[in-house]
Amino acid sequence: MAEESGIAELSFEDALRELERIVARLESGEATLQEAIDLYERGDQLKRQCAARLDAAQARIEAIRTDGEGRAAGTAPFGA
Repeated sequence: MAEESGIAELSFEDALRELERIVARLESGEATLQEAIDLYERGDQLKRQCAARLDAAQARIEAIRTDGEGRAAGTAPFGA
């Protein structure tokens, strides 16, 4: 699937912009049935890519906030 590999190369911002254009096109009601199906499929791929990028960013943030022992950075065990 060449389209999916193209999506993987997009930045989060570019993927989101393309997804917004697709939604606008679908909402306009001007797309033919086949075009609407193709746009929906591409939009679904873009949505999954954006969600994966957000999940990765959240994991990075959590890793920054958590020290090597699994505690939130800057906290001490209870009773210490």
